Amino acid sequence: MKSFKKFMKEASGFPTGPVGENPNNMGGSLDVNPTEVTRPDVLRRLNAIVGQIGNHEYLVAEHAIERLRASLTKIGLTFPPTPTMEGSSGTFDLSLERFGGRFGKDENTPYNEFLKDDGISHIIEGGLKLNIQYEMIKNSSCKVYAKIM
Repeated sequence: MKSFKKFMKEASGFPTGPVGENPNNMGGSLDVNPTEVTRPDVLRRLNAIVGQIGNHEYLVAEHAIERLRASLTKIGLTFPPTPTMEGSSGTFDLSLERFGGRFGKDENTPYNEFLKDDGISHIIEGGLKLNIQYEMIKNSSCKVYAKIM
């Protein structure tokens, strides 16, 4: 009979490898912090998650946006409410915030002012934008494509 210690050493959580080390896992490795948006490999992984929204058809485009919002909120990225989607197709950009933005003081803020930004623009000049493109299909459903830029 196996000891509990030996069982735990052999158990992995995934059939293809230990939790966090599965290369097919969308989260990737435990060494990758998904909020480090300055790293190109992290941005590529985030765009893979964001881009998968285009693999589905939605009855209402807002459902796709809310699904995307839920995915990004899990890792601390938020975006403002979307504009009204009118017409058969369109595109718009939304600014991303990391952890709800920054508010308060830092070493360069004058005593009578407060710092308020998106939590990204102090690292990446201009911040990050979420580009969303939508189009109606012949069967009256909607396709939505998104990319972080």
